[in-house]
Amino acid sequence: MIRAANAGDAAPWLVVIDPQAIFAAPDSPWGSPFFADALPRIRALATAFGERVLVTRWMPTADRATSWGDYFAAWPFADRPASDPLYSLVPGAEGLSPLATLDRPTFGKWGDDIERIVGRGARVVLAGVATDCCVLSTALAAADAGAHVTVAADACAGSTAENHAAAIRVMELYPPQIAISDTATVLASR
Repeated sequence: MIRAANAGDAAPWLVVIDPQAIFAAPDSPWGSPFFADALPRIRALATAFGERVLVTRWMPTADRATSWGDYFAAWPFADRPASDPLYSLVPGAEGLSPLATLDRPTFGKWGDDIERIVGRGARVVLAGVATDCCVLSTALAAADAGAHVTVAADACAGSTAENHAAAIRVMELYPPQIAISDTATVLASR
């Protein structure tokens, strides 16, 4: 059983952001061509973090009466029921966490549900997809909430190489709350 962390709990958590078919499939308009390269690193991190792993999923359940209505009008292929296989975890991401996935209809995954598990002001390592959307949005929200964020850049996949690099550059503007690292360095510090 995973217990809620407290502020004095110094061991970091791994948050794997949205390792889903919609972001991994080569034929998906949102598929990252770099996801297959990032997945082995994500799995290595998850193995090292053991029970201290959370996995999130982006779900198409946002209120269409808000700006999300315009979003889904622009991306009609994604306007499907949450039960659609597009929103399933990729096979290599199943079982990364002993906890149920944290499903949110927002780009940023940081919120009370994660903070209740990892603790306020926790140290977290982020990995996942897409660097230039959900990873970036999660990192900024986590930093705003007081978390100590490390982004394992090579365990993230962007929509393009340029967008991945741009998102990393943006997150590099937030030290000391956000640090950019890589899988080998994170594993060496465990």
